[in-house]
Amino acid sequence: MAVVTKEIRVQTRGECDIVNLTDRVQEAVGSSGLKDGVVTVFVGGSTAAITTIEYEPGLLQDLPAALERVAPKNVEYKHEEMWHDGNGHSHVRASILGPSLVVPFKERRLCLGTWQQIVLVELDIRARSRNIILQILGE
Repeated sequence: MAVVTKEIRVQTRGECDIVNLTDRVQEAVGSSGLKDGVVTVFVGGSTAAITTIEYEPGLLQDLPAALERVAPKNVEYKHEEMWHDGNGHSHVRASILGPSLVVPFKERRLCLGTWQQIVLVELDIRARSRNIILQILGE
């Protein structure tokens, strides 16, 4: 068993920017020297998330709309009382989606469904530079 760690840097445009990472993760797995295993995709920070989605225009609108219903912007968040930074909803949304995803790979290819892509969801209210850590485990 071997472990290879790689990083991906992404500049986001701000709240609800959804960035397709699939090709970059596939490239990292393919160049890792490992044939079969798993890759963990992790974003550091408490206002961004990693998940999968069918990366198409309808869902790129549906996911932010669903997040607005689950954790609306215009309600009271205790985080706001402490920090007054306007992103209490961003923290809640990121906690719901989560900071990481584990994807198996076989023969150096990610085992994703036909319409399944790995994405970073920016949930902060401003554009951010994000560092995504890939930890590739396999043989």
